[in-house]
Amino acid sequence: MELKVIIVDDEPLAINVIKNYIEQVKELELVDTFSNAVDASTYLQSHSVDIIFLDINMPILDGLEFLKTLHEAPMIVITTAHEEFALESYDLEVIDYLVKPIPFPRFLKSVNRILKLKKSHGTVERNSNNDHPSIFVKVDKKKLQKIYLDEIVVVESLKDYIRIKTTTGKYIVHKTLSSFTEELPADQFIRIHRSFTICIDKVQVVEGNSLEIDNTRYTIGRSYLNDVKAKILNTQ
Repeated sequence: MELKVIIVDDEPLAINVIKNYIEQVKELELVDTFSNAVDASTYLQSHSVDIIFLDINMPILDGLEFLKTLHEAPMIVITTAHEEFALESYDLEVIDYLVKPIPFPRFLKSVNRILKLKKSHGTVERNSNNDHPSIFVKVDKKKLQKIYLDEIVVVESLKDYIRIKTTTGKYIVHKTLSSFTEELPADQFIRIHRSFTICIDKVQVVEGNSLEIDNTRYTIGRSYLNDVKAKILNTQ
């Protein structure tokens, strides 16, 4: 199966270089190119892709800001002439960071990494099945783990990390609770405490300033109490 690819870069020469590289790899299919992130964002509202080769310095909306707007991002490979954004990019869970001018062997190494991930996990698509939506999270620093949203029970803050408890396992992810909660559907999940976000449908008991899920009691923070009770009780 070919992986659908788009290129987002405001430099025509850079687009042509990546385009020529993609043509050399039979597993990749270039479906479109964009000279700015705004047009790419519009395209992604009605099309799904597997990989985005994304420049950072672009007019109107730069690559990193564009990446932050994506609710369910495909695999992202940064292509830029600037090395100083590498750390911030990896915090946004990009797959790779390629510095221009990009030699073909370095490009191919990045693609092979993606193909290996695809083979390991069966798919690189995020949320591709609307009847059973899912997300990918990075665990063990490099492994992408697919998690179905309807299996998430509780997400716990561990400072710069979170622990995602699902009906099938637990996963430690380098991400803040606030940023992860923003990625979840607001009608299915709610923050109940500075340390916890829960799945509304999994709540079994609400009593006073606490609730119960899977026979475990969780305290509802004072500032969250009214919103949590209204949201949960109105959905039961």
